[in-house]
Amino acid sequence: MERRSIIPPPIFVDEAERALAIFKELHVVDLPGKPTFGECSEEWVFDFVRAIFGGYDSETGKQLIREYGLLISKKNSKSTIAAGIMLTALILCWREEEEHLILAPTKEVADNSFKPAASMIREDDELAAKFHIQDHIRTISHRVNRNSLKVVAADTDTVSGKKSGKVLVDELWLFGKRSNASAMFMEALGGQVSRDEGWVIYLTTQSDEPPAGVFKEKLDYWRKVRDGKLVDRKTLPVLYEFPERVLMAKSYVDPSNFYITNPNIGRSVSAEWLEDELRKNEAKTDGTFQQFLAKHLNVEIGLALRSDNWAGALFWEQQAKPGLTLSSLIRRCEVVDVGIDGGGLDDLLGLAAVGRDRETGEWLCWTKAWAHPTVLARRKEVAPRLLDLQEARELVIVKQIGQDVSELASDVKRIYDAGLLDKIGVDPSGIGAVLDALVEAEIPEKNDNGDPMIVGISQGWKLGGSIKTTERKLAEGTLWHGGTAMMNWCVGNAKVEPRGNAILITKQASGTAKIDPLMALFNAVTLMALNPEGRGSLDDWLSNPVVAAHA
Repeated sequence: MERRSIIPPPIFVDEAERALAIFKELHVVDLPGKPTFGECSEEWVFDFVRAIFGGYDSETGKQLIREYGLLISKKNSKSTIAAGIMLTALILCWREEEEHLILAPTKEVADNSFKPAASMIREDDELAAKFHIQDHIRTISHRVNRNSLKVVAADTDTVSGKKSGKVLVDELWLFGKRSNASAMFMEALGGQVSRDEGWVIYLTTQSDEPPAGVFKEKLDYWRKVRDGKLVDRKTLPVLYEFPERVLMAKSYVDPSNFYITNPNIGRSVSAEWLEDELRKNEAKTDGTFQQFLAKHLNVEIGLALRSDNWAGALFWEQQAKPGLTLSSLIRRCEVVDVGIDGGGLDDLLGLAAVGRDRETGEWLCWTKAWAHPTVLARRKEVAPRLLDLQEARELVIVKQIGQDVSELASDVKRIYDAGLLDKIGVDPSGIGAVLDALVEAEIPEKNDNGDPMIVGISQGWKLGGSIKTTERKLAEGTLWHGGTAMMNWCVGNAKVEPRGNAILITKQASGTAKIDPLMALFNAVTLMALNPEGRGSLDDWLSNPVVAAHA
């Protein structure tokens, strides 16, 4: 924010300056006049090059920093700089028949790095004499020592068996949407085991969706290293993003702050264009504005708020109370209603418990979900997200059929044993296995008032009243939830479909994205909206051994 460099100086200055001298002589062909990097780059680019090549100890042959991460806004010449760095590494390489690798998620992204690198060679007579360019396989080879730079598109080429010492991964955020990305990186980076001078550079912008998969994993790790929460001397993250105070105040929309995540502003990035696009998009509710903020200002997307999203999503995040567990729900509430939804092999099984706070009368919500491994194979587009949720212990990926409904029934039994359970609301479609599990858990058919304990909740347009009740409770600030990543995702996935005077939120409208725990919440809200009586006196409640265990 003070316009000072966030990139530390090189460890070995001579190595850094040697590489930088080569880098500065490379031509950027797609700019007017075909200037060199030395003529057209901002100082941060030189700092980044110094940090990479200045991490090499020429006396021991070891690279002291093995991983670099650059998170930077779109249009800051990321792919062109990547081409220059890898070409510099190729020129300096002392091994023979060494392959340098640029790994891109798609053919288009691969071309964004290969074409500038090839153009840099063609523009320099000395380099053109030394290197042979093979456009059809996106490979540049040294004519004498046979070292090469290969650009691989992960959607068409294979990375198996690569022995590259120096690897650059472009657009890491796109790899975050691939369920096999971790295995792919393991193959691509395998050659570094026997190459002490090797390194990997990850380049990326922010994702157009909430971060997932390997991108989320790396970003979380880099932030911890940057903030000093983890000590890793072999990793250097360079993250151009706003401090928390700027994000909270939303002052990232102030054009005077655009430079913070756009270090190339005034060169490859036009401040006027950013300001114009901000004005054009800030009133849009179809997600365009959020994507603009993510791509051009590196503001991480939370809930994907689109024009057809559920209105309650606007208030969802502000009503989060992290740490709201089933135990705290049982401890604080006088009555609890349960909602259940889903459960197919390529679906989630969602459980929601909504309780009324004994002291404030506010509604507290706890949710959980289960998935069968089949969903990872059949819904590959959401598999990285599901694995993230499993790691966060907000989703259980079961090992065998029946484990999900058994664990669900066990959670419901905890509420029943505490003397708090009013009713259980279920989607009547395909709920047989759940009913069997509830019976096996000894949940009675009727409650203390003689009413059915398990109630079928009409879906479709008839659920509209529950949806609107949930919206109002969130907007009023009287419905609280645990703020889990799983529910943030489900709420962001929920799309509204108008039907006459009613609204629908359906799985069909949401496509392959999952919303089952949210639908379970609506089922529970349907029952809690009937204002059930509290379960016994406070003394009776406190004397319950199950409640005492939770307390």
